[in-house]
Amino acid sequence: MEALEQRICQEGRILPGHIIKVDGFLNHQIDTQFLGELADEFAKLFDVSRVTKVLTAEASGIALAAICSFKWGIPMVFAKKAKSDNIEGGLYKSEVFSYTYKKSYTMICAKDWITANDKVLIVDDFMANGQAMRGLIDIVKESGAELVGIGCAIEKGFQDGGDGLRKDGYDLKSLAIIDEADENGFVFRKQ
Repeated sequence: MEALEQRICQEGRILPGHIIKVDGFLNHQIDTQFLGELADEFAKLFDVSRVTKVLTAEASGIALAAICSFKWGIPMVFAKKAKSDNIEGGLYKSEVFSYTYKKSYTMICAKDWITANDKVLIVDDFMANGQAMRGLIDIVKESGAELVGIGCAIEKGFQDGGDGLRKDGYDLKSLAIIDEADENGFVFRKQ
């Protein structure tokens, strides 16, 4: 998506460890109108009329997933990183290693919110090595729901996450894939 690539080039920064910082519009300060445009783009790539739930991971994927769910008129669920006292009943769980935070955590989702009758579209803001996506996939599999697809705003193509998921047969569509990021800027994959 050209508008997203332009926004990354204008506002994105590269931090040590190949961290790409786009928190001025995507995952700290949120440009909700622009995220609405991303939701519209996902709706062109997936048959959202089939989707009954949008699933994402806590915390930075919530804004994009919520806007998608609002625009498409379906519920959004997010997998939490820790169990809180207000979660009752059974849980789906998946162990995940965070590339950004360099630590493992257990992703959890209450069984009340995703069932075998659901058709789930995973939506997230960013993908590096794909571990969070794989954790969300585990939750969908454990629930017995159908995984309709995976939508990612920005994918680090220079890491193996997205290519690994595609190789495993998942319908992953990323709006911008960064193949190189260094002091000279960003190089995007032609899609």
